[in-house]
Amino acid sequence: MATKKQKTSIVLLVLVFALPVVLAKFALELDWFNKGATNKGTLLSPTLEAESLLLDAQRKWHLMYVLPENCELSCQNAIYAISQVKTAVGRESDRVNVLVITTEQSDDQAVASLATENTIEVLRKDAENVNNVFKDVGVDAIFISDTLHNVVLSYPVTQDKDQAIMDSRDILADLRKLLKLSRIG
Repeated sequence: MATKKQKTSIVLLVLVFALPVVLAKFALELDWFNKGATNKGTLLSPTLEAESLLLDAQRKWHLMYVLPENCELSCQNAIYAISQVKTAVGRESDRVNVLVITTEQSDDQAVASLATENTIEVLRKDAENVNNVFKDVGVDAIFISDTLHNVVLSYPVTQDKDQAIMDSRDILADLRKLLKLSRIG
């Protein structure tokens, strides 16, 4: 009788310690839960190498936007959002640079209005170079690039001003995390 009780105790003891390990293994393999991601934007994997675009730019974190042929409401919202994010970063704003990349096809009126902005740097690049860098993801987005000129995150642009403001909060949250975790640039 004691041997049967000992066997039952040993089996229960093994189950108590082995069952959680087996369940955890199944949970990981079968994706039973959402994996822990805290970024609000779309993580670009693999990152886009933008060294050819940012050759003249400083080694800082960059909020980038490519100016389209016609700068309509979504374009204006994107430009407003990235300029506001730089301001909202606060004391870390010296580590962030706001870039609007223009091409020969970009809206001339919008380029002229950007010249009056003191927080936005305008980079003139040829369209072929811009399209080569963003060929996998398209240029209709706001991008964050790191200090090594790798584009790591993208955010959609919207026509709705209120949604653009909400999206800029997401950009700000991600940028603050990146600046906190990175001591370079």
